[in-house]
Amino acid sequence: MESPADLIEDISIIVHTYSTSVLRFAYSYVKNRSDAEDIAQDVFITYIQKAPPFGHEMQRKAWIMKVTSNKCKDYLKSSWKKRVTSLPDNLGYLPKEESTLISYVYDLDEKYRIPIHLYYFEGYSVEEIARITGNKSATVASWLFRGRAMLKTMIGDGFCE
Repeated sequence: MESPADLIEDISIIVHTYSTSVLRFAYSYVKNRSDAEDIAQDVFITYIQKAPPFGHEMQRKAWIMKVTSNKCKDYLKSSWKKRVTSLPDNLGYLPKEESTLISYVYDLDEKYRIPIHLYYFEGYSVEEIARITGNKSATVASWLFRGRAMLKTMIGDGFCE
């Protein structure tokens, strides 16, 4: 059994390792930084309370991303979200090229935006995205294909795959 100091250190390492990924993924769902931060905090609280033992680090990351996805979906369905209007976030803290690309990605419908985020920003395969989102691999592949086509139309000829 781990000592409290070891447990705190382990949790600190997990938060440090995954906080950026969780925050970006949550933001891709909710499109608001403060809501994404709240969701990220809930994800790590859930990790502290319920995380099962993991065979390897990729299982841990997939579990964390699945919990993030579920928490985002719950938030978007909540009565609170339906009563509140969020102010749009400013992406000015990013380099111009990156903020422009991300703003195009965030303009996509959720079913295209989420797989594109997981594939390009988090490095997941189509099969892994299917497990995280609870969809079939063929569906995820179609959404990626259509999302890329939409981005190409939005951005124009300067688009690189």
